[in-house]
Order: sequence, then structure tokens, then C-alpha cells
Amino acid sequence: MDYYLDITLLEDPEFTKTILMNALFSKLHRALVEVSQNDIGVSFPSATKKSLGDKLRLHGSQGRLEALEALSWRRGLGDFTVVTKVTQVPSTNEFCLVKRVHVKSNADRLRRRAMKRHDLSYDEAVERIPDEVEKQLALPFVRIKSRSTGDQQFPLFIKQTLSGAKKDGVNFSKYGLSSISTLPWF
Repeated sequence: MDYYLDITLLEDPEFTKTILMNALFSKLHRALVEVSQNDIGVSFPSATKKSLGDKLRLHGSQGRLEALEALSWRRGLGDFTVVTKVTQVPSTNEFCLVKRVHVKSNADRLRRRAMKRHDLSYDEAVERIPDEVEKQLALPFVRIKSRSTGDQQFPLFIKQTLSGAKKDGVNFSKYGLSSISTLPWF
């Protein structure tokens, strides 16, 4: 993870930065799936507790980032973004872990699953799994369309934690996230 590039979202009167980040992240995910890469990580340098901010930073080797950029995967977003060139990461002693947080919180989905697995009626499932099991995360997220479930949208919650410890690896998902490998923070 010696190189990076930043993609900054521009102000637009028609689209919020949240909508633009959703589109940008979705396009990145499709590009990472297409090239079968698991050695590109993402971070969000301007993230807050409630928002991923207006900047997406891609981390990787110079060759991998340049190969990704050669795909023109951001087609359609050129008027809404500013992209830096692939640049060497500055020296830093700070690192961050950027991972997906997945919560099984939809009561109806949990009930359907229980009905299937335990041969329960709907009323039995409602009794066993009350509405109170639903949990709300206070984390920023991107809204992604799932191709595996027929283009259903779902929130992909992202937790970014600063860490002083460097953990190398290329254990990144097709979303550019990892629960193990850290990225340089600067």
C-alpha cells in the first residue's frame, strides 16, 4: 500500500454528496469485481461519525492503481469529481482500519429465516423474534445495489478506526474493505 489516489466529490445543485458517494462507491465495487482484485483498499479522509465525507482514497501498489484507472470505471462521474494522480504515500506512523460492519437486524428477514430453518409458522416466528431485536447502527454507510439479490439496495455500514499499529496484507474485499489490514492515515 505504498501509493494512493484521492477522488474528491464536487458541489452540485442537483445531487447531494451522499448520492454521488453511493454512485462512486458502486462503480468502484463493480470495477474491483471485474478485475478480481483484492489488493486495493479504501479510506475516507473527510469522514465524520455520520457521513463518509466527500473524499474517497484508494490505496494500493502503483501498478494496480494505474491499471484500475485505465479501466475508466468512473465513466459518468467526471463532472462531479476531481481525481489526483497516483502518488506515493507520505511517511506516517498512523494507520486506519476500514471495515464493513454487518448487523442482522431486520426482524422480518430473521423471522423468514427462522420459519425456513425451524419449520415455524409466521405467528410462532413473531413470538420468538419480536420487533425489538432490530438494531440501528450509528455508522456512516453507502447504499449499494446487490446484483445477487436482483438489484435490491442495502446499506453497507463502514467503520473507520485509527490505529497506531500497521498490519500489512492484501486481505481486501471487493469493496476495498478489510477487517485485518490497515491503511496509512495522513
